[in-house]
Amino acid sequence: MRISTRFIAAASLAAMALFAGSAMADGEKYVIGTDSTYPPFEYVDASGQFLGFDMDIARALCVEMKAECTIVSNDFDGIIPALQAKKFDMIVSSMSITPEREKLVDFTNKYYNTPPAIAVPKDSKVTDVAGLKGKTIGAQSSTTHANYAGKHLPDTELKLYPTADEYKLDISNGRIDAVIDDVVVLSEWVKSDAGSCCKILTTLPVDKEINGVGAGIAVRKGDPLKDKLNKAIAAIRANGTYKKIQDKYFDFDVYGD
Repeated sequence: MRISTRFIAAASLAAMALFAGSAMADGEKYVIGTDSTYPPFEYVDASGQFLGFDMDIARALCVEMKAECTIVSNDFDGIIPALQAKKFDMIVSSMSITPEREKLVDFTNKYYNTPPAIAVPKDSKVTDVAGLKGKTIGAQSSTTHANYAGKHLPDTELKLYPTADEYKLDISNGRIDAVIDDVVVLSEWVKSDAGSCCKILTTLPVDKEINGVGAGIAVRKGDPLKDKLNKAIAAIRANGTYKKIQDKYFDFDVYGD
C-alpha cells in the first residue's frame, strides 16, 4: 500500500509541475531563495534541479497563487541579507520562525514543525545528553540548532560549519563527537550510505524561544506576499496537495503540533 500511494503521489506531483510550467505564465513572478545543501528538504541533483520537501511545497504554493517562480541557491548564513537586498522575494529553506528573525523579516504561518536531535557515531560511548560533556559538537552556522547547542549544551565545544554537508563529513571522519540538527535531516542521513557511520542519540525538547513555532517562509518586512502565501498554505493543506508531498518524503505528520 505504501509503494502504491507514493507512486500516485509522485504522478500527481509530476502533473502539478507540468501545470506550473504552462498555465502560470500570466500570473506574478517570484524568485525563491534557498540553501540547497539540506536534504531531504532542499538539495540539487546531478542535473542541477532543485529537489526536496521544501522545493515541492514552494512549487505547489506557486501553482496555488498562479505565479511563475524560479529558485536560486544562497548560503544560509547570508540568506536574510540577500532577501533584504532584493536578490529574491522569499526564503523557502526550513527557516524556523523565531523572535530574533522576526525583527528582520516577516514570516508566513508554519508549513512544518519538527524537533532538534543529536547524532553520534555508532561506536560512541555517549548514551545520553549528559555524556556529551567535554565533547565537540558540530552544527551549521546561523541556525537555531547552533543557538540551541550554545544555550542548552554549555559543557560542549561547539564547532560551526557553513553547511550541513561539512559537519556530516567531519563526524564521518572522526573529527567531532556529535552533531545537532533537525531530527528529520539527521534521521534521513543516518539511514543513507553517507550517514552509515552514525546513529540518532536522542531528540531534544523544543525551546520555543530558540526553535520557534515551526518553519515558515520569510519575506521582506511589510510585503503583502506574506498574506498570499498564507492563503496558499491553507489551500494546499485543505485540498490534499500538502499530504501528497508529505507522503512522498515522510511516513509521519511533518506538519506537527
